[in-house]
This record gives sequence, structure tokens and C-alpha cells, in this order.
Amino acid sequence: QSTDNGFARLSEIYNMSEMFGLVVAGRLVQTDFCIVSEREAVVEITDADSINHIVLFLTGVCPFPDGMSGAVYIRWPEGNGSSNWHFLGQISNDKPSVIFKVAQLKKASGSSENMFNNHMEEICHGSAQVGILVEKNEALEGKTAAEGTAASQQSTLMEMGYKIARWVVHHAESFSVSVPNGEGRTVEMVKLATIHEWYNMFARRFQQNPNFWRSLNYS
Repeated sequence: QSTDNGFARLSEIYNMSEMFGLVVAGRLVQTDFCIVSEREAVVEITDADSINHIVLFLTGVCPFPDGMSGAVYIRWPEGNGSSNWHFLGQISNDKPSVIFKVAQLKKASGSSENMFNNHMEEICHGSAQVGILVEKNEALEGKTAAEGTAASQQSTLMEMGYKIARWVVHHAESFSVSVPNGEGRTVEMVKLATIHEWYNMFARRFQQNPNFWRSLNYS
């Protein structure tokens, strides 16, 4: 059975309540997502006034259906019955974990209304809600995240680039050889095959786990 907009009934494909995990620094992992429709899930973060970043990830219980990803939103209660949400970004099978900087959004005006069936409208003071809306990939193309959330993503990319660069250097140094330069001195040389070997190793590990670089011990 399918809905009018072409979505298969997701509840018949997978258990979305077991699909996601959320982490706030210094706290236990949250997996208590409430399913509010066949393609919407919401979780409440208590005592959220001081949070700076959130990490959202796929638990591995089941992937998204082919051609679909999750649009991630957050909102704080505004005291006036508003249900506006801030779009943070997306999570997908190709990007199974994401980190968002959210502190600056608390006092900003939300841009998306009437989402998640206005679920838990009367949430506790000081709490926040994170919502995930399963959409077709093409619907998410070009969707712009709330201003400021990209800073965290940029920081993550910088960390990734630095660690991988250090890994390349460390690998090359392990296979360097001293070669006379004709002036009575020697220089360190690395065979081009060494770099090819590193690239093949990187590609293999990246395919197995796109986030493997986080465990690299290069600082």
C-alpha cells in the first residue's frame, strides 16, 4: 500500500523508532524517538538551554529505503504556541552520522511551520525537540540549513582533512629511503607506488566506514 505522494508505508518497511540515536555531550545516548507519522520521528532533549552541539546517527538496525534520506530539524518552545522548526541538514545511508551546532538557533526565528503534526506542543520549559522527516533525496537537494549550523560541519571537514593529511605523511615517511643527491648529501625519497598503495587503502576503508578517520590518532 502506498500513500498519495508515492511513499511506501514506511512502517511496513522498517521500524523507525529503532533507527536513530542522538547524543548531547556529557549525556547518555537517546534512542527514544516518538513516531508521529509514517515518515516523521521526534525526540525531546531535556535541559537544553546550554547545549551547543548535537550528534545524530543511524543505529544500524535498518537503513533508509532506497532513494530516501532524513531531513533534520530542531525547535525550542517559544512560549506563544509556535511550532516553527529550524532545518539543520540531512542524514542518510551515505552519511550515517552528523554533528550540528545548534546553540545560536535558540533565539532565532524558525522557518518551517506545522511539521511533525505539532507533536508534543506543550513540552517542558528548557527542553528542545529534534525531528526527522523522511523525504526523497531529490526533495532535499538544494535545501539550505539554518544559518550558523554549517560552522560545525566546516570544523568537522577541517579535522578530517588534517587527520588524513597527517596519515599520508606518516605512511610516506614509513617507506622513505635515503638517496644520494650527487652533492655529497642524501635526500629522503618515496616511491610513487607508496602513495598509490595508501590511496587504495584509504578508498577501501572509506567504503567500509565513511567515518573511520575519526579514530585516526594523528594530531
